[in-house]
Amino acid sequence: MLIFLPSISILIPTLNSARVLKNCLNSIVGQEYPKSKLEIIFADGGSTDGTLGIAKKYGAKIYKNPLKTGEAGKTVALKQAKNELVALIDSDNVLPSKNWLKKMVEPLVDPEIIGSEPIEFTYRKQDGFIDRYCALLGMNDPLCLFFGNYDKKSVLTGKWTELKVQSSKFKVQNGKTKETEDKDWDYLKIEIKPPNIPTIGANGTILRRKILIESNFEGDYLFDIDIITQLASQKPVKFAQVKTGIIHLYCGSDISKFIRKQKRRIKDYLHYQKIGVRSYPWQRQNKRGLFLFIFNCLTIVPLFFQVAKGYFKKADSAWFFHPLACLITFLVYGWGWIKGIFAVNELSRKGWRQ
Repeated sequence: MLIFLPSISILIPTLNSARVLKNCLNSIVGQEYPKSKLEIIFADGGSTDGTLGIAKKYGAKIYKNPLKTGEAGKTVALKQAKNELVALIDSDNVLPSKNWLKKMVEPLVDPEIIGSEPIEFTYRKQDGFIDRYCALLGMNDPLCLFFGNYDKKSVLTGKWTELKVQSSKFKVQNGKTKETEDKDWDYLKIEIKPPNIPTIGANGTILRRKILIESNFEGDYLFDIDIITQLASQKPVKFAQVKTGIIHLYCGSDISKFIRKQKRRIKDYLHYQKIGVRSYPWQRQNKRGLFLFIFNCLTIVPLFFQVAKGYFKKADSAWFFHPLACLITFLVYGWGWIKGIFAVNELSRKGWRQ
């Protein structure tokens, strides 16, 4: 029986998210969690597609996000949050079970732990091939595979990260947590400190709001993976990787959307890095990983070995998207970096739809 049930503010940035929003909100309001302890906060960047009408039907609190981006929206929503915990849930996320929130807050009975996130993406046969590929790979950006820096379990490697992070297995019983060596564990308690900082922060991460307030997160943008970076730079951070998943309706089977999101990733990163509002040390990622990525993309053959390895572990035709995903990323990032030498702005959100 779970006695620890803290109040939660669910922060959802939106911009023309009607296509995916009902799935997200149905999974939230269907949680076996006291409704009095939940609030849903929308930060909307000017949706014109019915997003706001859907939000109102579900009783969400809606605030304007004039800067339009998801990172700016998270800042707007955080400023309005009142509860003990904040959950960073994107409009294209779906909570996979009715007890998901309960599982996610269980580790927080330990006062040392500042937050939790699901350890994997939930794989579903009915999803589009790109969404299945990302769930199997454990990441939305294949470059992270070569860096060994990701935060969701990968079928390809069998790990949730390849960074050197200390972890211990814990079991929750009768509202209490206990360290265990058994295979039947509920979460990993991990210690995060530089330089080994996984990309924790997106897709269902839950954090103590008090920690964010005390750490003086200011400015117009809240970059989810920068939060742990900033906290860990002050002292080692204790975090929970919970044995559960989250559904991410990333691109369906739309390759053009995958290209657009990769363009957004590189353009926004270079822009925000240039104006000095990013802190995650992407520029310090291992050079060997970058070389391997470039070599694999230029020679192609090694990428098909990875496809074969992945298919052997989990048979799904979605693995055959891997070479194309890597080539798209190589070309989009390469061209974006070259253009960024001269000038770079964040990707325009004009016409943006989820």
